[in-house]
Amino acid sequence: MKILLVGSGGREHALAWKLVQSDSCEHLYVAPGSDAIDMEPKASCTNIPADNLEEIIAFSVAEKINLVVVGPEVPLVAGLADVLRAQGIAVFGPSQKGAQLEGSKGFMKDLCKKYNIPTAAYERFTDFEKAKAYIEKQSMPLVIKADGLAAGKGVIIAQSHEEAIEATQDMLSGNAFGEAGAEVVIEEFLEGEEVSFFAIADGKTVLPLSSAQDHKRAYDNDEGPNTGGMGAYSPARPQVWDEAKQKEAMETVILPTMRAMEEEDCAYTGVLYAGLMMVEGKPYLIEYNVRFGDPECQPLMMRLESDLATLLYDAATKNLERWTDKIKWHPEGAICVVMAAEGYPGSYPKRTPIEGVDLIESTGTQKIFHAGTQRGNDNWLSSGGRVLGVTALGSTVAEARKTAYDMVAQISWPKGFYRKDIGNRALENSKAA
Repeated sequence: MKILLVGSGGREHALAWKLVQSDSCEHLYVAPGSDAIDMEPKASCTNIPADNLEEIIAFSVAEKINLVVVGPEVPLVAGLADVLRAQGIAVFGPSQKGAQLEGSKGFMKDLCKKYNIPTAAYERFTDFEKAKAYIEKQSMPLVIKADGLAAGKGVIIAQSHEEAIEATQDMLSGNAFGEAGAEVVIEEFLEGEEVSFFAIADGKTVLPLSSAQDHKRAYDNDEGPNTGGMGAYSPARPQVWDEAKQKEAMETVILPTMRAMEEEDCAYTGVLYAGLMMVEGKPYLIEYNVRFGDPECQPLMMRLESDLATLLYDAATKNLERWTDKIKWHPEGAICVVMAAEGYPGSYPKRTPIEGVDLIESTGTQKIFHAGTQRGNDNWLSSGGRVLGVTALGSTVAEARKTAYDMVAQISWPKGFYRKDIGNRALENSKAA
């Protein structure tokens, strides 16, 4: 079949790499894609922007695309899946109403409250003075969230009343996150360990995928500003996540959410990424994303043994029940180390040269996924904040980690940086290490 993948980042490179491995994939088009994705077998990029719904639809119709896979959240929140389905094109991704799970923190929290899905206590505000009065009555720390999309950065953990009030004012004034912060969600801080849990749905059937844990802070030892993610490993470490915990998360969080969405007349199709806080062994929902995570997608795709193209097509066409107990994963661990531009997540230089990438062999167990690069004359140039996702699979987490960092050591990029402790926590007292 002909597949169109929407997006251009490291997540989309990982999806493209896995999709073209499928015998059912005749050709993969990518909108807009990247120079690195364009080098994958059976793949070609179109230069259509991911948020240009009209061009994506016109291309899909003209090329008789059999399946559209939407990578990023922005076109989903804009309603891309709806207009594609209206043209009779199978699409992997939720409707505009379904995408509210990520597009509006307030929508998600209200859904949890209405349907008794475990989450942190919260209130929603558009008025600063009311928000300030509420904050002054709360114990610290507090979590302040921009209601809308903020590229993974719209969350502030405030340690004092003053910090919470300042963050709320910045968001509501529009200074911090623009329209995304026109409404804020203020919620209690949950103490625990975070797990990223992924499930897949076709509007009627919901199946678990796998777990991961990421590193949000820019610098070692979880210091520095929040980023979109500086690295991730999969599966989550066994001390905090196992089959019993996955079953509990499905029963108390994922399945009730899917039933709630159906009740609210927005049955969900696509991947559901639950950010869970494990509090005394119990899963509490922090947030939902309506797409694969980045950089969690990279180790997930490295671990996936099943045919991704067929799996996503069956989800898009309501045939997911045939996959019950059949989605296969490498039991080993996989890890992704992100190399980012100096200055990220603040301002950073672009078009800085990166040497050594082409000398590293790509295999089924190691791969460099490009998140923000352009091809120069004889090397790669940076074009984004998060630039490379150096990913490896190993018989243990420790082995995967060593392979990934050995690959990083072969890359020469003076204007880049990376965390040196990705996966350290997974090695602590881990039998898998």
